[in-house]
Formats: sequence, C-alpha cells, structure tokens
Amino acid sequence: MHGFANPARFLRLARWLTPLLLVVGLVLVAVSLAYSYTSMPPDRLMGDSVKILPIHVAVSWLGMGGWTTIAIASLVELVWRHPLAAIAARAAAVPGAVFAFLCLATGSIWGRPTWGTWWVWDGRLTSMLVLLFLYFGYIALSGALAREGSSSRIAAIFGLVGAINVPIINRSVVWWNSLHQPPSLTMGNSAIDPVYLYPLGASTLGFSCLFGALVLMRMRTLLADMQAEARLRRKAMMAAEEEFA
Repeated sequence: MHGFANPARFLRLARWLTPLLLVVGLVLVAVSLAYSYTSMPPDRLMGDSVKILPIHVAVSWLGMGGWTTIAIASLVELVWRHPLAAIAARAAAVPGAVFAFLCLATGSIWGRPTWGTWWVWDGRLTSMLVLLFLYFGYIALSGALAREGSSSRIAAIFGLVGAINVPIINRSVVWWNSLHQPPSLTMGNSAIDPVYLYPLGASTLGFSCLFGALVLMRMRTLLADMQAEARLRRKAMMAAEEEFA
C-alpha cells in the first residue's frame, strides 16, 4: 500500500489506468443498456419498467460503494497516515454523491408505475436519502478544511462515522416492512433470472470502472491543484525575501 504513497509513482499508474477504466466502463455500460432496452423481455409483474433494473441497481450499489471508499480511505489516513488517503476520500465523494442521487432518481421513476407513487418514506429510500445528505456534508466539510489548510482528520472521522449508514441501507428491507422488494442477490444465491442478471452484472462492472476512472481523474486534479498552490506559495515567499533583502 505504501508503495503508491509517492505522488509521482501514483500519477504514473493513474496516467494509463484512467483511460483504460473509462473506455472499458463506457463500452460495458453501453452494451448493457442497449441490450436492456432492445432485447430484455418484460417482467411478468413489472412489465417493461424492469428495463431500468441494470441502471438502478448498479448506481445503488455504487452509491453505497462510494461511501465505503471514503470510509476505507479515512481509516487508512487515521491509522497509517497514508499521504494519498485523504485525497482519495475527497475524490470519491462527488462521484459517490452522483450515484446516490441517480439511485434515488431512477428508483422514483421505477416506483411510479410499480408502486403507484414517486416516493415512500420506507427504510431503504429514507436511509439512501440520508446517505446523499451525508455526501453533501462531507464534500462541504472536506472542501472547507482544504481551503483553510486545516487537518483532514476531522473529515476522516466524519467519513468513518457516516459509514454506519451503509449496512443500514443494505439491511433495511430485511429489518423493516417495506414496499421495496427484499434482496434478490445474496451470497451464493440469486433470485434474478439470467436474462436480467447478465446485463445487470455487465452494467455494474461498467459503472464500477467509470467510478474508478472518475476517482482517479479527481485525485489527479486535486494533486495538481495542491502542487500549483505549493509553487505559488514558494514564489510568494521568494518574492517577499527578495523585497526585504
């Protein structure tokens, strides 16, 4: 893990890995969605609305996966003081928030013809909405700490505490009665027909690659901003020294 603590070494890896993940992700998502909307048969109960499944389920998992990334990076920062951990957590926050929002949006679109309503205050939807607000809070907090030059440990603690909501989202349909269907995928078992499962798997893998590419792009951007700020600070100090010399 510490082998990539050197920003230069990380940037060399990210330089070729980012376009690879981006291209693979776009291809997989495009193929999955094309199949879903042209060849996927209607469901016996949900009809054609089931075609949104590869998008909704994939972005739902990545909405939770984004915060899981923040929590892991925060733990690494607090325990091992890895120099890139705080940057990785900040980089994952915005893509994670986007996926959490897409989860809520596609869920509402799917729920309207299936449940007869755009929104219900059940455990799954409410806990996912809480996750979206947690993302907003983390983005604001980490951004403010970075602008002030303060320690990012406060944001790391927030990232770890907020991770409590992830298992709540995952188990909400089991713990509480809900309009939301129970889990269709469990360890070693699937209640989804292969005709729906395969495009879902391709879509999830594709969106995961896109998430990875976005995180790497944002990490490179944050590193570039930090390096530019450091250069400007050095120039300002040199100018001040020359003025007083």
